[in-house]
Amino acid sequence: MDIDTIKLFAVAATIIGGTLFPALAIGKIGSKGLESIGRNPEAASKIQTAMVLSIAFAEAIAIYALVVALIIKFV
Repeated sequence: MDIDTIKLFAVAATIIGGTLFPALAIGKIGSKGLESIGRNPEAASKIQTAMVLSIAFAEAIAIYALVVALIIKFV
């Protein structure tokens, strides 16, 4: 295999890992957050704030993976 093919496989692996794992994390955060709100509705505002912040951090990992994939592709 030549270097371009290896780069494409590396980009594909980065994109797959960089979208799969944050997506699973976001799903789990949302699920547990809604479960917590269901158990204690009075604390919904505090739980929702922490949940949205955690989802934003998980989404940032996906953005970092995109940046790494672009660096691999174009360098």
